[in-house]
Parts: sequence; C-alpha cells; structure tokens
Amino acid sequence: MSNRDISILAIESSCDETSASIIVNGKVLNNIVATQSVHEKYGGVVPELASRAHQENLIPVVQEAILSSGISKDQLSAIAFTRGPGLMGSLLVGVSFAKAFATALKIPLIEVNHMQAHILAHFIEDPKPSFPFICLTVSGGHTQLVLVKDHLEMEVIGETQDDAVGEAFDKTAKLLGLPYPGGPLIDRYAKEGNPKAFKFPVTRMPGLNYSFSGIKTAVLYFLRDQLKENPNFITENLADLCASIQYTLVEMLLIKLKEAVKQYGVKEIAIAGGVSANSGLRETLAALARRKGWNLYVPKFEYCTDNAAMIAMAAFYKYQRNEFVGLDVTPLAKMKL
Repeated sequence: MSNRDISILAIESSCDETSASIIVNGKVLNNIVATQSVHEKYGGVVPELASRAHQENLIPVVQEAILSSGISKDQLSAIAFTRGPGLMGSLLVGVSFAKAFATALKIPLIEVNHMQAHILAHFIEDPKPSFPFICLTVSGGHTQLVLVKDHLEMEVIGETQDDAVGEAFDKTAKLLGLPYPGGPLIDRYAKEGNPKAFKFPVTRMPGLNYSFSGIKTAVLYFLRDQLKENPNFITENLADLCASIQYTLVEMLLIKLKEAVKQYGVKEIAIAGGVSANSGLRETLAALARRKGWNLYVPKFEYCTDNAAMIAMAAFYKYQRNEFVGLDVTPLAKMKL
C-alpha cells in the first residue's frame, strides 16, 4: 500500500447485525457479519438486547476485518459508521466505537446514511447501474422509491406512509403462527403454493407512495373467519396462504415501480434492502424487466441484508469529497435520505 491509498474501516450497527468491512481504493476486501440470535424467542428485535450484543460483538468483528484484510490499523485513512436510521441504542455502540478508534488513530470520521448505503451496495461489484436509475429500497423498516442521480445525490420519489413491506411480511407471518423472522419463511413456503389461491386487497395510495398496514388487517380478519369454519385452516393451506400474501405484497411494490418508470422515463432499475433477498420479488421483477426492456440490477444476497460493505462503499465516495464529521456527531434514529 502507498500513502495515497484510501483505506477505510466501516462499521454497521443499525439494528441486530454487527458488521465491519475494509475498503481500499473503492474495492471491498471483506464483509464480516455477526448475527444476533437472541431475538428469536421474543418474536422481534429487542432494542436493549441488540445494543448489548453489539457491545460484545463489535471488537471481535472489527479485529477480524482488519486481520483478514492484510492491512494494519495504522494504514487506515478514515473510520466510517452508520449514523442512522436505526435503533438508537444499537447506533450508539457503533458511533461511540468509531469516534474512539478514529481519535486514537488521529484519522477522520465519516457518517453514512444506512438507506443511502443500501443503494450504493450496487457499486461493490459489477455490473453497476448507470445514472440516473430508480432504486426500489425494501427492508424491515423502510420502503422507498429513490431516483438516484449520482453516487451521493438521491431523491425519494415515493415511500410507505405506514408499515414497511418487510414489516408486513413479518406481521402476516406471525398471524400464520410462523416464528420470527417470518419474512424468509413466507418466501420458502410460497414456492410450494398457489399465489392466486386467496385474494387480498391491493392498497392504492396517491402518487408513488405505499401503504402496507391494510394487508395485515385483511389477513387477520380473513384468518379469523376461516378458522371459525375450520380450526386447521392455516395448517392445511399454509403454502397457498404464503404464496397469496407474497404475491399481493410484490404486486403492490411493482405497481408503483412501473408508475415511477413511466413518470421519469428511466429504464435503469435497481433493488436494494433486506426484502430484495425475497425470491418471489426477484423473479417477478426479473420477468417484468425482460418484458419492459429494463436493465435490472440486483445485489448479491450478502449485500442485501444489513452489512458493513455497503457502508464502506458509501464512505469511499464521501471520502473523495472530503465529507467528514467531527466528534460532536450523534446518531439519528430517524434520518432522512
């Protein structure tokens, strides 16, 4: 390595994944992730337990990232961290560590918006989208349509007005008696079911905005009525229920995406966030892109869920623009793109 090399350690701790990554001159060298299993028995992420687990995991994860990268900490140019959005306690752990490490090494700090990083995950490996492109960003906490004009210039053109789509997956899964996290289980069972076995309402919002709270209520009442007639209804129809719920949620996502493409005249389309790992969404979107003549970009699975490689990628572009922050920086549980 030369003195001109840009080497950044990135830390991600926004929810329940503790992750660290090293990037050198725009090339991601590794992506170390420690997943927290403590939340499974509670049916959701418990913020206090998440922040405690980050405290336990962060130093070993950072140490592994540095050792496996083949560079020393003294060669680092900057420390990057997720500032928000996310769970305040979890963010605090990452921000505090980043401040301390940067101070000890006398190198700059770079804050990263978690949602911006999800989009920039597309620039970790080829093929990379051309500007401008529209990114459908879907996760447990967010659902957004973003017009991406440059690496660091993005405009939210549509977003959910209530639940995120990932939340809708998990909440309906809970109604079906599936353990947390239920979204991946719906995806698994849906592969064996008929997506048109049961019809659920598609909520339509003005403009390019979304609403996913209605489907949870619709499924709740539907199951209540069916279980009165047949107590084994869910067990006997689980695959078809999962396939029908997934079909409806994917349909809702793609209706607005099609409207956005028409409105902005952009045919470079990307998808990002944890729910972009959903096979039903990936396959339906790929088929739609072929029909419409879109250029579709889907990151590897490891870059869809929360990870530090995407934080590193965002930090690399911010470093080039000298976008650093001081030690007075604080985490933001709610942070606009």
